[in-house]
Amino acid sequence: MKFTRAMFLILILLSAMTFSRTITVGTSADFPPFEYIENGQFVGFDMDLMREIAKIAGFDLKFVDMSFDSLIPALRAGQVDVVAAAMTITDERKQVVDFSIPYWTADQSVIVKSESPLTITVLFSKGKIGVQTGTTGDLWCTDNLVSTGMLPEKNLKRYDTFVLALSDLLNGNIDAIVLDSPVANRFAATKPVRVVGIITTGEQYGVAVRKGEKELLEKINNAIKVLNESGKMSELIDKYF
Repeated sequence: MKFTRAMFLILILLSAMTFSRTITVGTSADFPPFEYIENGQFVGFDMDLMREIAKIAGFDLKFVDMSFDSLIPALRAGQVDVVAAAMTITDERKQVVDFSIPYWTADQSVIVKSESPLTITVLFSKGKIGVQTGTTGDLWCTDNLVSTGMLPEKNLKRYDTFVLALSDLLNGNIDAIVLDSPVANRFAATKPVRVVGIITTGEQYGVAVRKGEKELLEKINNAIKVLNESGKMSELIDKYF
């Protein structure tokens, strides 16, 4: 088949259109150092990770902030194309969305106010425990404390954001928060709180896409592999951790 100049220009145009595709990324920007807003900009490990993925995969990004428990519904409804929010890969979530290969492994931590005498036993003393709705901390407390009768349902306080949970902790309205260890460590370094225990969950974070988005998922997976092999992933880890 002989290519004319017009056909060549059309191919170039189509290639540029593909390259410049804008991907809308849903996140919950209250989870430092993974995602948060600073000076009006989306920053954090996940945000920089998505920017590096976009460079390799060849698309532009638009970030959208929402509550964590709204992310998967928004993804399924087509309101966002990708979720990057330190989201743990679970069997339940894999039934409704597809995940990239893991890019991070974490456990859960328990934090209390710095001057509090409480220890990890606060989880089993019927105190008031704060979690972010829909997170692994929420699921773990529900399954292991509420469902077993160790913690009254009314004592598990669910919040849209960890900023609200942290505020209630510092104001003495709850006794402890259960949250991902890297974020707990960040709060302990910057706020008057301390980590009193680790819940070993070995969870892995992944980037979520809609079911069946094979091409997009493949681009994300390939980019993560490149970042790991090139050492760029290690640079991002050093930057934020």
